[in-house]
Amino acid sequence: MKTFEELGVAAPILKAIQEMGYESPMPVQEEVIPLLLGEDNDVIALAQTGTGKTAAFGIPVLQKIEISRNYPQALILCPTRELCLQIAGDLSDYSKYMDRLMVLPVYGGSSIESQIKTLKRGVHIVVATPGRLLDLMNRKTVDLSMVKSVILDEADEMLNMGFSDSINAILAEVPESRNMLLFSATMPNGIAAITRKYMSNPKEIVIGVKNEGNKNIRHIYYMVRAQDKYLALKRIADFYPNVYGIVFCRTRRETQEIADRLIQDGYNADSLHGELSQAQRDYVMQKFRIKNIQLLVATDVAARGLDVDDLTHIINYGLPDELELYTHRSGRTGRAGKTGISISICHIKEKGKIREIERVINKSFEKGEMPSGKAICEKQLFNLVEQIEKVKVDEEEIASIMPSVFRKLEWLDKEDIIKRMVSLEFNRMIDYYKDAGDIEVMDERSSRKERGEKRDRGERGEKGERRSHGAEEGYSRFFLNFGKADGMFPNQLIELINKCVPGRIRIGKIDLRDNFSFFEVESKDAAHVMDSMNSFEIEGRRISVEPAKEEGGTGGGGGFNPRQSGGYRSDFKKRPERNSDPHSHFDKYSHSNDKPWRRSSSERNTRKKKS
Repeated sequence: MKTFEELGVAAPILKAIQEMGYESPMPVQEEVIPLLLGEDNDVIALAQTGTGKTAAFGIPVLQKIEISRNYPQALILCPTRELCLQIAGDLSDYSKYMDRLMVLPVYGGSSIESQIKTLKRGVHIVVATPGRLLDLMNRKTVDLSMVKSVILDEADEMLNMGFSDSINAILAEVPESRNMLLFSATMPNGIAAITRKYMSNPKEIVIGVKNEGNKNIRHIYYMVRAQDKYLALKRIADFYPNVYGIVFCRTRRETQEIADRLIQDGYNADSLHGELSQAQRDYVMQKFRIKNIQLLVATDVAARGLDVDDLTHIINYGLPDELELYTHRSGRTGRAGKTGISISICHIKEKGKIREIERVINKSFEKGEMPSGKAICEKQLFNLVEQIEKVKVDEEEIASIMPSVFRKLEWLDKEDIIKRMVSLEFNRMIDYYKDAGDIEVMDERSSRKERGEKRDRGERGEKGERRSHGAEEGYSRFFLNFGKADGMFPNQLIELINKCVPGRIRIGKIDLRDNFSFFEVESKDAAHVMDSMNSFEIEGRRISVEPAKEEGGTGGGGGFNPRQSGGYRSDFKKRPERNSDPHSHFDKYSHSNDKPWRRSSSERNTRKKKS
């Protein structure tokens, strides 16, 4: 292994990075630094987050700057404000002994006037998010005509966020003679298009295997019933008392709900999603960075570019739709040679996704056994014992109060004191888990068994008929072939009815089951509702609405009653706006299983024939 000095790093930068604790170059630095120090070398580097990328491109970029020339000579593009600030901060640290070198972070959410003033005074390196840089270019306040080096960091993330057009517009203003480096964790088609258009015979460097996950990360999955996912999350958090990680959710609403529940249950958590203001995001991130928050519940978009060291765990509250997102999520732990754990809380329907991810990252998942209450309490207890063993005692600070403490406790022997200390710390947790049953970890067999038990409980008749309680007077009760396991909740069901059925529909009781649902509408609208809804499908799966079979006559059944609770009626303002064309394509919903709703292919064909 070479040293930084052998790689050709100049003395001022070498002194700065040695003070920062850099001893020997990481693999990506050893490969990239010599290439970028040379001339006319375009480089594609495929490496995971946390492999030392910033130093790999930052050191040679700094070394090639001519400080006497007060204009942008290097441009670094990155997807998010957080990453922009992190890169600019690192470059400032590396250039500590390079007098008068100016690095400017350019991003949205801060004063553009201040950034324009700094540009006018002169800067050498611009670190920017595409949107804000394009804004400055349109205002003619930044000149890229003398740029010699262009870095695209986390290029795949920028493409995922829809910056493709902005990147093309920016690169069109940069001289063709510049060096270009593209860093990416994965190699999607969009990256290949950029390399063909803007790079000349690029040298490809792959750290590890292309698209492969970090080898320092353990991948574990727990397969549980949909209604047990939050309980499983709590058990995992309790089983790792020193957890410091990110819980990834699919939607903003789910993110906020899970964070709120964790906080209410006494966990050190907070949320990060797109509905927060920039000031709120900064406040949450500051708390997380200084470890005042142990669990950050976040969406993928909000966490992009998030650079936090020493994360012990990544927890997937369900697997992402795009497999590449899993690589980005898990890559936030196990960084800089440390180990990490990526945990996925899954439903049996996501078994196929696990196999696909295993193929992409070239690693196998471990099937986790859900910790029992006893195991959790033991783990927490031994963590407390370790903290007691390692606590630093300041004899002088506590000397004045210890005689009073000794007198107060002198009637207790050592064992009594230890027992009371343990009980004081753990009574709540012990009481909670004392009566808590085990969470069943699902497999194909237990999933089939669960379905059979539901049939035995009468949720289906002997011949497969869906049976329910009777409807209220004046209402008709229907069976729907979507349930909670499909992400169907009262507001989604109401929105579905509103979008499928033209006109105002008064909705009665809603009774959600795991794999199907019951709902009531006024009897005068019953035929209209059934005919309209049966002509739509969800992601190729036909909506089936049929009259519910009754058990024992008409009596009101249990379930969510929006009319009684002052809640969701289709003519209330709370409901989503209905599209003016009830037969148009529907937007995705912001819930845990976003589904595009559309008219079925058979109905479309029927309509074509009629026309």
